[in-house]
Amino acid sequence: MQKTNNKSKPPTTSQTVYPILFIIGLCHLLNDSLQAVIPAMFPILEKSFGLTFTQLGLITFTLNMVSSVMQPLIGIYTDKRPMPYALPLGLTSSMFGMLGLALAPNFLTILISVLFIGLGSAIFHPEGSRVAYLAAGTRRGLAQSIYQVGGNSGQALAPLITALVLVPLGQFGAIWFTLIAALAVFFLIHISKWYAAQMKAFSNNNIRHTARKPDKKMSRSIKNALIVLVFLVFARSWYAAAISNFYAFYAIENYGLTIAKSQIYVFTFLFMGAVGTFFGGPLADRFGKKNVILISLLAPAPLALVLPHIGPVSSIILLASIGFLLMSSFSVSVVYAQELVPGKIGTMSGLIVGLAFGMGAIGSVALGSLIDLFGLTTTMIAISLLPLLGILTYLLPSDEKVRQWYK
Repeated sequence: MQKTNNKSKPPTTSQTVYPILFIIGLCHLLNDSLQAVIPAMFPILEKSFGLTFTQLGLITFTLNMVSSVMQPLIGIYTDKRPMPYALPLGLTSSMFGMLGLALAPNFLTILISVLFIGLGSAIFHPEGSRVAYLAAGTRRGLAQSIYQVGGNSGQALAPLITALVLVPLGQFGAIWFTLIAALAVFFLIHISKWYAAQMKAFSNNNIRHTARKPDKKMSRSIKNALIVLVFLVFARSWYAAAISNFYAFYAIENYGLTIAKSQIYVFTFLFMGAVGTFFGGPLADRFGKKNVILISLLAPAPLALVLPHIGPVSSIILLASIGFLLMSSFSVSVVYAQELVPGKIGTMSGLIVGLAFGMGAIGSVALGSLIDLFGLTTTMIAISLLPLLGILTYLLPSDEKVRQWYK
């Protein structure tokens, strides 16, 4: 009984609550594995409904735009009025969307189902990030990495979902993922109880009042830094969207692979991206967030330029390296934004993560159209230039400078 009472006590700001971090990370994995079903179904839907690449891009656009538009709005609202029990409600929406996707008879029904999944994701991400923040203690980079690696691992499951579930079972195989959504709802009810208890002693109001209000000059610097961060997220998201949504088609066309075998390439990229996400946070805690963001984009740039011009074996090695490096800044970007604007945990998480979804959505439609117009190879060569935008990281203020702003 004494053990339970200790667990129910709110943490001090120096404590890292690992059980909560691991559970919210697992829920992030379950949530994003539901989203991973959608791009995983692309080859199935293309054959079943005769969809064009533009229509496939529109499906991703619907999913990601709902998430990207709603996430910052939900973050702004919950920064003022936290909503712990919105977490299980969000995954309930995703569960209904997954049911609709499994039974969809036409393209319009697919889009409506995807909308429900996107809404559930939009609700989950800002509040899930707040849970990670509350449980982080002094290790914010590590905490955000544990949370985000769950999501990236869920996304990495897409190729396995295609090969093991959707290829043998077809579109109806998506029905099994309603059980995954139900499992996430169960865990999130527990998380919501813990979250609600913390707000009495560790509320956003307390966090917000500890920060010095920025003057006009500092406000301008913060806005400029956020604009630069937006461009960096843009570059990362468009490139990741190209690989995760369309590289399977590129491998099929250029290497003569089956649908199942082509998924190995995408899985390699996404799995190593999840590994990079995990290591990025602890590295940022030690070496600085700006440094990790810089290396994350510039280091894979030459590899991305070479990728469209090599053979099937070498491309797997490059995809692993690019995925690890590129996604190592995913969680770091969120923490950097949260420290730029203290007290706006949900807003900054919604902005950066939601922006990643939104940019990926716009990128999917644009890339799908470019593929229809110019072909896969030409488009893949063009997008290989995107990581070079990492040079903009030099315009970001250093971690030390951001800390000095709020002393």
